[in-house]
Amino acid sequence: MARPGFRLALLATLLALVVVLLGAYTRLTHAGLGCPDWPGCYGFISVPNSEAQLAHAELHFPDTPVEPHKGRNEMVHRYFAGTLALMMVLLAAQAVRRRHQDGQPFKLPMLMLGVVVSQAAFGMWTVTLKLWPQVVTAHLLGGVTTLSLLFLLSLRLSGAFAPLPPLPARLRYLAAVALVLVGAQIALGGWVSSNYAAIACADLPTCHGEWWPKADFVNGFRLTQHIGPNYLGGQLDSDARTAIHLTHRLGAVLLTVVLLALAWQLKRAGLKGMAWLVLLALAVQVALGISNVIFHLPLPIAVAHNAGGAALMLTLVLVNYRARSALGWAVKAAPRRDLQARHHGHGRLHPGK
Repeated sequence: MARPGFRLALLATLLALVVVLLGAYTRLTHAGLGCPDWPGCYGFISVPNSEAQLAHAELHFPDTPVEPHKGRNEMVHRYFAGTLALMMVLLAAQAVRRRHQDGQPFKLPMLMLGVVVSQAAFGMWTVTLKLWPQVVTAHLLGGVTTLSLLFLLSLRLSGAFAPLPPLPARLRYLAAVALVLVGAQIALGGWVSSNYAAIACADLPTCHGEWWPKADFVNGFRLTQHIGPNYLGGQLDSDARTAIHLTHRLGAVLLTVVLLALAWQLKRAGLKGMAWLVLLALAVQVALGISNVIFHLPLPIAVAHNAGGAALMLTLVLVNYRARSALGWAVKAAPRRDLQARHHGHGRLHPGK
């Protein structure tokens, strides 16, 4: 039976997914600087529209002329993100009020509150630092982290899953490794996107017709770029972008191998449903990644690729949640088994009682 707060947590999870996709859409339509200030847009709560507002924008932001379609993309993302932040504050307030109730998570909503505050800061820095790749990537990771934590809270409040029997330790470790690798691959995807390296290699399975083309890994992953230039469109040369793209491809190969192994272990443990879920999420994401290269990054497929990454992360959150809940069930069951064993042993020692 679902606990109080489940519906709100589930609604916030769905909204967080929308916010992640809107962020991807904003980035892919080059609208990250559609509003050059924060949290407003040219000093207004919406995109300037009237003649007076446009004159004000031109006077105060002469270097960034108003592009209404980009401004709308950016502000819609901000409106949805602001709504999500309010919902997470409400979840935290409910956790404080119900903290003494049995089964009510408390630390998780407090952690989420800290994450959403940091996300607001990164959202501001994304604009004020003019799409600095480090900040853009961190903002993406923060969004996926927010989504994952909300999904975990929804799972904990749902009461929908019966405890599993203890699972093999190697399965739990493999699930944890897979979760970390999915996060790393999403970070690499963010680095690819923020440095405009998605089509640095326009062919498959080779890159520029070579298995190992010329690539500048030093500059591709230099984390000390100067803050100040406008990073819209990217600042790296072709070799550096090639290095980033190649690394993302290699990460995808490694992650595929690990997820196939995880699916096999889940099947062996009798969890065929979760095994097929992992395989489905992996297959969709690989297909979308290949399609991005073949069709040269069409907007719908690029956004869907971001959705696929989020879906893969949520799948791994579910697998790890179920695996860890099985471990918790085993730990809780152990004292009961010990108590029963001592009781039976006591009966054997004193058969007359």
